[in-house]
Amino acid sequence: MIHPDTELRFISNEIGYGVVATKFIPAGTITWVLDELDREFTPLELQRMAPIYQNILDTYTFRNNKGNYILCWDNGRYVNHSFNSNCLTTAYDFEIAIRDIQPGEQLTDDYGYLNIPMPFRAADEGTRRKVVYPDDLLKYYKVWDSKIKKVFGNITQLQQPLRSILDEGLWGKIGDIIGGKEELESILANFYNGNHVALSK
Repeated sequence: MIHPDTELRFISNEIGYGVVATKFIPAGTITWVLDELDREFTPLELQRMAPIYQNILDTYTFRNNKGNYILCWDNGRYVNHSFNSNCLTTAYDFEIAIRDIQPGEQLTDDYGYLNIPMPFRAADEGTRRKVVYPDDLLKYYKVWDSKIKKVFGNITQLQQPLRSILDEGLWGKIGDIIGGKEELESILANFYNGNHVALSK
């Protein structure tokens, strides 16, 4: 489930639609949580589908560390890529704002940690990286871990509209991590270490 202080807007002809903040979202805010309405498909299930469904899932899903495809039921599936994303996923099936997000600003992910099946050239943002690769998570997890750690302690200090989506065990774990009783698990836990097979077209 995507943060409620967001809406879907048309960004440009090149990009299409994106998820935009309607209110200020401070760093450390949980911006998305995997919830009970999100659908998970195995590669075999996808292979058995008609091409029209394969194309939809190829566009709007990401892969988890099992190699299964996750389809967000709400606007979360429209969050666009950025090499300088303002949100990062964690090892706990939720994403976090790694810096303040202003009203009117897009929420963005780095698709490098979404286990994409094939490389793609992204819009040029003036960054060193120009292409997103399936194994980017192996290359950049330490950088992403550092960004998450810097704001993770804010989670329990902020209003969290998605708090009710998290189970009590996970909320307790977050508290233990912030309190130093438990180590923050690396984003590397999300890596799918298997064969990346592109969907048939």
